[in-house]
Amino acid sequence: MVSEWEMLMRLTLSCVLGGVIGYERQSRRKSAGLRTNMLVCLGSCLVMLISTAIYQSVEGRTNADPARLAAQVVSGIGFLGAGAIMKEGLTVTGLTTAACLWVVAGVGLAVGGGYYTAALLATGLVFVTLGALSRIDEWVLHDNHILLTVFTRDLPGQLVHVNECLEDMSLTVHTVKTTRAEGSERSLVLEFELFNHAKVTGATLADAVGRIEGVTSVHIS
Repeated sequence: MVSEWEMLMRLTLSCVLGGVIGYERQSRRKSAGLRTNMLVCLGSCLVMLISTAIYQSVEGRTNADPARLAAQVVSGIGFLGAGAIMKEGLTVTGLTTAACLWVVAGVGLAVGGGYYTAALLATGLVFVTLGALSRIDEWVLHDNHILLTVFTRDLPGQLVHVNECLEDMSLTVHTVKTTRAEGSERSLVLEFELFNHAKVTGATLADAVGRIEGVTSVHIS
């Protein structure tokens, strides 16, 4: 049986490791921040401790599976992760946050099972992946990154027409966000995040998009 002091140590460690990952998420203003990640890690650790204790109390008297209770954590995190994923227009956000919650649950299970080295290594790798690699990604793509905002009338197939224009110039669309223009129900604002591997100039891009029927204004940054 796990002693009470060891239970306390495991629960405390799970809070700390969940907090380390949660701090990084909160610093980037993500939906699942410090408290959410700490609670997920703590809850996973607690379930693992209970699962182990129940198995040890009936060991030899039944065919109980010690992993059965802990396995439900993975299913439960699926629902929590789905709540972190949001779709606005054609843009889907929150995938990294949802994946992070899943990993945090795994860290909590590892701590609850006594696999401290694996939990510490996983936490370090997650922190490096979320922090350092994202900065490298921003640095590599900085020169080829374009934010295009198109103001247009709400015409049938207008988003398709703009997208085809961008593809003709060999621009890769990373994300698209569509919103209604303020004060007008018949106008749209299309926001594109583009990768400009073809080195298209801003003037050329603005001129090409501005020629599309219904487009009233183009902003590039």
